[in-house]
Amino acid sequence: MFICCEEHIELAIDMYVDEIERAPEIIHIPVDKQEKKCQFCQKQGVYVVGN
Repeated sequence: MFICCEEHIELAIDMYVDEIERAPEIIHIPVDKQEKKCQFCQKQGVYVVGN
């Protein structure tokens, strides 16, 4: 599972597919719950990529 910003969503999807070999579920994090940081750049996390 990856937490990522808008800029790194494609990278997170590609990495997930490479590791798990299936399409991930993509969940938008509500604005009031955006407390985690992007795992790639430390910006505000906007999506959770994973199942």
